Amino acid sequence: MTHTTVPVIFDLDGTLVDPAGGITGGIAAALTELGLPVPGPARMDEMVGPKLSDSLTEIAGVPAALLADVIRIYRRHYVSTGIAQSRLYPGIRDLLEGFVAAGRPIAVATQKPESLARTVLEHHGIAGLFHSIRGSAADEAGAAPDSVPEGKAGIVAAALSDLAAAVPATASHAVMVGDRAQDVAGAAANGLDCIGVGWGFAPDGELQAAGAVEIVHTTTALHATITRLSERPGTAALNEVHTDGNV
Repeated sequence: MTHTTVPVIFDLDGTLVDPAGGITGGIAAALTELGLPVPGPARMDEMVGPKLSDSLTEIAGVPAALLADVIRIYRRHYVSTGIAQSRLYPGIRDLLEGFVAAGRPIAVATQKPESLARTVLEHHGIAGLFHSIRGSAADEAGAAPDSVPEGKAGIVAAALSDLAAAVPATASHAVMVGDRAQDVAGAAANGLDCIGVGWGFAPDGELQAAGAVEIVHTTTALHATITRLSERPGTAALNEVHTDGNV
């Protein structure tokens, strides 16, 4: 197998797309509309990446009885204004287009609702680059339908399954790229290494503690790391956490 065929699974918010306040602003608007306290900026940033219902409960302290209403109001704000605020991180478009041109399959695995993730990717004109776009159920406050995977591990597994169907015999060597501990854990649950990106929303030390195989700070460094890991499919041997210095 050549390194160009080894798939890469990307997280979305904080990895490919900078929400630029679209997510945190929408959450703050929803909490304010319902008379609930709004956490400080640092705590709000921690809410980007994990499942929204979990963040609202654990970080914002939203009562269970109001959870569905907060999510509904948030979604209204996010769709009307938040998506337009978002932007691709520098170098991401070139990175993805280069992988596609080289024959490397790519996928997205996000805890954002799957239909909304596709809308965001379509807004930025990159949805068509991916073999698979997998996310959570539309109703984040309720149980997922049987056809929708739950949790980051299940979402990554679904993306892997899609990749295996599209590019047989390669998905077992896929690499995950993400900005939060949940990405690392979801990758590990599927036997994959995860490269952490330093431009996302993880608090200091989170990616190291989670076990990211490497942490990079530029898309140039990310490309080089993916290529190196791809050339060594048994990446379990790369069990040290490195921090790239190319900021």
